[in-house]
Amino acid sequence: MDGIKVLLLDIEGTTSSIKFVHDAMFPYVVSHVRSFLEKHWHEAECQEDVQELRKLAQQDKEEGVEGVVSIPDKADDEETDEETVRDSVASNVLWQMSSDRKSTALKQLQGHMWREAFSQGILKGHVYDDVVPVLQWWRANGGAIYIYSSGSVEAQKLLYGHSVQGNLLEVRQNKARKTNC
Repeated sequence: MDGIKVLLLDIEGTTSSIKFVHDAMFPYVVSHVRSFLEKHWHEAECQEDVQELRKLAQQDKEEGVEGVVSIPDKADDEETDEETVRDSVASNVLWQMSSDRKSTALKQLQGHMWREAFSQGILKGHVYDDVVPVLQWWRANGGAIYIYSSGSVEAQKLLYGHSVQGNLLEVRQNKARKTNC
């Protein structure tokens, strides 16, 4: 290893196909966001996600971001029902995704949706066939492995923990993360 002690890797295009994220993970969110919100609406975690998305939508509105989809607060208007609020949240998520936004609020909700999909075996993380043996060799020879990604830490763990090649979290023990790249 001649002085090299660390591998710093990206996920998309390096250890995994960029197509997996764009052809499997993102479409999963698009097609399941409404049903996910309906199923989990009364859970604290979902309501925290909604609150963060609402705050971001309000900030976007105040800053004049074009096309922003507002999320009403049921408490502000007694005539606004849960279904209307859920539809607004889903529309906001779809707008953010179509705008290729990388907001923390969006990534948080996506991560919770992916957690459910990966844990149920609906999604399995793609990892190139040659990656695992190289990473195992590198770790066996004392090298550290760091992953640098704009994706959430949770999404990284899901992809590697539920991959087509099994649980790779031990191989990928070290991690580096940069958000909102």
